[in-house]
Amino acid sequence: MEIRRADERFRTVNEWLDSRHSFSFGPHYDPANVGFGFLVAHNDEIVAPGTGFGTHPHQDLEIVTWVLRGTLAHRDSQGNSGVVHPGLAQRMSAGSGIQHSEWNDGGEPVHYVQMWVRPEELDLTPSYDQAEVELGTGELVPIASGLPKHASTAAIHLNQRSAGMSVARLGPGDHVDLPSAPYVHLFVAQGTMGLEGAGDLGTADAVRLTGVDGPRVTAGPDGAELLVWEMY
Repeated sequence: MEIRRADERFRTVNEWLDSRHSFSFGPHYDPANVGFGFLVAHNDEIVAPGTGFGTHPHQDLEIVTWVLRGTLAHRDSQGNSGVVHPGLAQRMSAGSGIQHSEWNDGGEPVHYVQMWVRPEELDLTPSYDQAEVELGTGELVPIASGLPKHASTAAIHLNQRSAGMSVARLGPGDHVDLPSAPYVHLFVAQGTMGLEGAGDLGTADAVRLTGVDGPRVTAGPDGAELLVWEMY
């Protein structure tokens, strides 16, 4: 288990953006930290109202966005558009090449987590999908996945058969067992929790688990929301 605390992550701050990066990103480069499993980006971002990322290109990436607070407007060169809000999962497959913008048209800051995954195949036809998700308490809900075991349960299909992301919303004292997979990435999106074998974790802390057999996480007194990638 390798714990990465919130204040240890790379950080980009300007007048409209506060972004923390789990891996090398943009001007932040560490050759020993360029990804984990199939994950190549895991950004925790806060964007001010009336601002955002203008039209920019991507290629050969599966991009998953999960909003924690506020709304994020998406538009792309394939004619897709949508407003992502808490409880709505979004996936954009950049494939052979796509351009898109992400903008905060709302009246409050938008806080979201965006994750980039290497796809199963290169040069796929670009595509977009979004779906409403119902989160119960005390269980991991498959959000975006290409894993065969999630074929009928994931909200959104991911073009990577060896990776899947689930979300759990835990009430105070609730617990859930993490998947047993060669690579597991745990991110505390909100709240606090204890991780079996590692101790206490706070908001925006992350843990990389390699070959660990499904440890248990238990939410703190205010509950927690966790994002979990399992990769094979």
